[in-house]
Amino acid sequence: MPISNAMIFPRFALAGMVLALSACAVGPDYQRPDAPVGEHFREAVRSTAWKEAEPADLKDRGPWWESLNDGVLNTLMQSLNEQNFTLQQAQARVRQAQATLSGTSATQFPQVGSSVGSTRRGSGSGDTSQSSSAYDASITVNWEVDLWGRIRRQVEAGDAGLQASAADMAATRLSLQSQLAQAYLQYRSVESSERVLDQTVAAYERSLQINQNRLDAGFSAPGDVAAALSQLEGARTQRLALNREKATYQHAMAVLVGRAPSQFEVVPHAPWPVTPDTPVGLPSSLLERRPDVARAERRMAQANAQIGVAKAAWFPSLNLKASGGFSSSDLSEWLTAPARVWSLGPAFALTLLDFGARRAQVEQAEASYDEQLAAYRQTVLDALKEVEDALSERQGLELEQASQARALAAARESLQLTRNQFDAGLVDFLSLAQTQATALSAERQALDLESQRLRAAVKLMVALGGGWDAQTGLTPEEVTKAGMRPNTEESAPAALSPVVE
Repeated sequence: MPISNAMIFPRFALAGMVLALSACAVGPDYQRPDAPVGEHFREAVRSTAWKEAEPADLKDRGPWWESLNDGVLNTLMQSLNEQNFTLQQAQARVRQAQATLSGTSATQFPQVGSSVGSTRRGSGSGDTSQSSSAYDASITVNWEVDLWGRIRRQVEAGDAGLQASAADMAATRLSLQSQLAQAYLQYRSVESSERVLDQTVAAYERSLQINQNRLDAGFSAPGDVAAALSQLEGARTQRLALNREKATYQHAMAVLVGRAPSQFEVVPHAPWPVTPDTPVGLPSSLLERRPDVARAERRMAQANAQIGVAKAAWFPSLNLKASGGFSSSDLSEWLTAPARVWSLGPAFALTLLDFGARRAQVEQAEASYDEQLAAYRQTVLDALKEVEDALSERQGLELEQASQARALAAARESLQLTRNQFDAGLVDFLSLAQTQATALSAERQALDLESQRLRAAVKLMVALGGGWDAQTGLTPEEVTKAGMRPNTEESAPAALSPVVE
């Protein structure tokens, strides 16, 4: 029978209406939030203005730890990135989020199924019984038309969730790298203290022998020998305590690189790492590369999309169903034209009464978004605090180091003068012992401050999302703007001498 225009037009009109409606999406479109990030940190400009978030967590940070110029640390970091099990868990969570997004995206398209079967029916009994067979084969197509954008909002939420999982993995990796760098620097600091104490113990042993010889010759009192012995054993005790402390840091590094502590050793007595220069004026845009800031922003985008999903429940859903195949009671005619069957039709569904359930879902989604917005802004404030704290600590330690260097020089000079006076018989051994103790304390304090300064540099690089130079995602223009100066000189503690000869 010919099909008239009057029959064709309504079908095309319905199809056009469906396509037009499917381009709609209820719920608010996501807008990046503002955040309390000024142009520079406190040392350059005071600012509490809120600006639009521009997460830059996808910028290549590069191996930020290489600025410490330590080959052993570089090797350990490579092992961590490849073998750390906590990081592997985070990577698996990213794959889970990717699979979830793929599954959600698939619901945007028609679902096609097929079935083949046969049945045999019977009725009655005895002479009046009747039986028949039925053979069926069909293909079905079912498509939920996304009239109001519910599925698109779900995909949007899933995509934001995937990006949040990726940022979470990056945050986990950066945290682990920070832990490894801190443990390694502590380990090297303990090694330096060991060298100082080894020299000190050797010097104290010579001092004890000198006092014993003088006692035997009648030129010294027994109290001087006892004082020298006490001083020696005290230094030995400090040296033994360092063994325990160093083992703790070594065990921590072993776990971070995915090794059993019993199967892990650190290359001993490597050169002291370089203390990198801090740029004069760090731009606050570096803060937006922090993975935890990016994660908070993506969680907010995910919550925003869920508002649209909740609001779409107020509108009717449309399913288009179609099926075609063959159905026959005679196997020989099963796949012939007379056995052909088909069906086609839409199905609308709308909830008429739910006693406020949908309204509650919308309110819950909106409240979740508000929570994520507040969490994002708090994350930014916390990040700002971490950077400011790290900058303040770094600057304070530089001043402390300068002061301690003067104190160390004075302690060494005082020790030399007191030793000369002791050799000349002008002072007793107790005076010399006190001066030696002061010099030892100054030596160890100088080492500790250098270690703290190195660790403060690591804190600052981590607080900025992983460094501040071109290798970490800044362009050369941004590096120039930041006032970065290339660091070509090694920064290491001054050569240490025994506190007593």
